[in-house]
Amino acid sequence: MANESRPCPCDIGDRFDYGGRGQEVQVGHIKAYVCKPSASTDKAVIVIHDIFGWQLPNTRYIADMLTTNGYIAICPDFFVGQEAWKPSNDWASFDDWVKTRDAGKIDKEVDVVLKYLKDQCGAKKIGVIGFCWGGAAVQHLMLKNPHLKTGVSIYGVIRRFEDKHSLLHPTFFIFGEKDDIIPLEQVTLLEQKLKQNCKVDYEVKIYPGQTHGFVHRKREDINPQDKPYIEEGRKDMINWLNKYL
Repeated sequence: MANESRPCPCDIGDRFDYGGRGQEVQVGHIKAYVCKPSASTDKAVIVIHDIFGWQLPNTRYIADMLTTNGYIAICPDFFVGQEAWKPSNDWASFDDWVKTRDAGKIDKEVDVVLKYLKDQCGAKKIGVIGFCWGGAAVQHLMLKNPHLKTGVSIYGVIRRFEDKHSLLHPTFFIFGEKDDIIPLEQVTLLEQKLKQNCKVDYEVKIYPGQTHGFVHRKREDINPQDKPYIEEGRKDMINWLNKYL
């Protein structure tokens, strides 16, 4: 833990004032935000939110960015109606809060979303990206779910899956050099374990000077020093998806 009183010292960052171009729909037992490109496509990306939940405008902004790059994007409520973390919450209660929201127990929801994407949207090639809590969920899915083609784990909390490295699908890992939650020693160890155990394509990339949340919780127009890395992270994410979907 970086700090026992703040076990996940996530700063919500620059909350975007962004309405979204998609719509909210009911997908089985969960709600989801869906955005579709103007041209028909059989490629889709599941976007897994961070601790601040599926309605965070920043995450919807990224989902819409995927759509402008030709993908159907869906951001389901993986907390299944439970409240997202709020910046005003007491960090001392975080451990208890996150126990009821396990990033490794989203398989039922993912199955429902996959069925929706195939049956309702005509998707045949499906990938997944996730941020923080969602990045850990991506790691889980890349180890377990045979129906996904690829994944991008964006500052996913490594310690959740420390002993599992036999990925089923090509996976791209994005980390910030100055991330308080994910020390560089953990990233180095992850790389070593992947090198020893992983049979599929993967990449681990560290972005200089960047803190937790930089890809989606910082605005490039008000963080000029971070702008190149924010843009690079997003571009790398899109390029990886383009390569494997």
